[in-house]
Amino acid sequence: MGKALIIGAGGVASVCVHKCCQNPDVFEEICIASRTKSKCDALKAKLDGGKTKISTAQVNADNVDELIALINSFKPDVVINLALPYQDLTIMDACLATKVNYVDTANYEPLDTAKFEYSWQWAYRERFEKAGITALLGSGFDPGVTGVFSAYAMKHHFDEINYIDILDCNAGDHGYPFATNFNPEINIREVSAKGSYIEDGKWVETEPMEIKRVYNFPEIGEKDMYLLHHEELESLALNIKGIKRIRFFMTFGQSYLTHLKCLENVGMTSIEPIEFEGKKIVPLQFLKAVLPDPASLGPRTVGKTNIGCIFIGKKDGKDKTYYLYNVCDHQECYKEVGSQAISYTTGVPAMIGAAMLLTGKWNTPGVHNIEEFDPDPFMDALNKFGLPWKESFDPELVD
Repeated sequence: MGKALIIGAGGVASVCVHKCCQNPDVFEEICIASRTKSKCDALKAKLDGGKTKISTAQVNADNVDELIALINSFKPDVVINLALPYQDLTIMDACLATKVNYVDTANYEPLDTAKFEYSWQWAYRERFEKAGITALLGSGFDPGVTGVFSAYAMKHHFDEINYIDILDCNAGDHGYPFATNFNPEINIREVSAKGSYIEDGKWVETEPMEIKRVYNFPEIGEKDMYLLHHEELESLALNIKGIKRIRFFMTFGQSYLTHLKCLENVGMTSIEPIEFEGKKIVPLQFLKAVLPDPASLGPRTVGKTNIGCIFIGKKDGKDKTYYLYNVCDHQECYKEVGSQAISYTTGVPAMIGAAMLLTGKWNTPGVHNIEEFDPDPFMDALNKFGLPWKESFDPELVD
């Protein structure tokens, strides 16, 4: 069917590569590229010999010219960006220059500011449309599947959706006193930022971890969860009809929060450079270097994740509630692809989003968030490729 260039060689990229190889009729050929080619070669060595042809390359994703040269050499039909969010715009620039479709899993973040919004990428809309190519933003789980869930709920169950609560629960235990389940720098920036939600068309800002709720998650049980800012709030509030309020909650254990607070108190979560022995260093980047690599957590993480959306709205003039979610087991993910569930729940949707473009099921030039497309083929693929969804019409609600 086509060729995909996968930029990145971390945990999420590893899952995506495995899943592309499980879908060889669509992904006939892939190239894995990152700054550290040895990581790409290790992935290739694991999966070589199947129907999907695999090659590797070295590339600096901060360098547009290097990206353009690689794309022109490999000639992919789609670029799957699984690098850092700081590199979204350089990769989009390279895709524009070469007229190749683009997929990512998280919105652009400036390196020097902990700020999460789509404005930088939405500014590319007209250029992608004129180039006749598609940029699919946020094809992970949240953002990503949560947007597809919202589009599915809107299409099949509601005339209008007034309230959405996105609930992200990781009940996994890796045994470390403190570690992050995805890139530590991105994770800590996200968690330590001010929270926010949208109500009546306006952003409402909260202090970090100010709003706490306890929720009884199916197949997991009661967990503490905290309101965070998350990028899909911005796009869903625009693209889903009838929204009055939309919030995002994520679970955290007390040990994680205690360690994070201590690190904040001594300045280790700062992104402001400091002078150390004649060199400029960023404390958060140093902290990332000494924390366990998220890719190493797979064999020791046990438990499950539960990520989903609770919808409240109207159908045929009557009030309706609907809960759509996925439960994923860390150890089952590790047995299948050698990664824990956090990487799995992001890497699988990245492959599916790229497959939607390669097969032409989603084919609208421009820059689009995932909920703007027909959700049905994506929902079918979730069931097929390891993230089966479940639904409830009588869920516990969040106050």
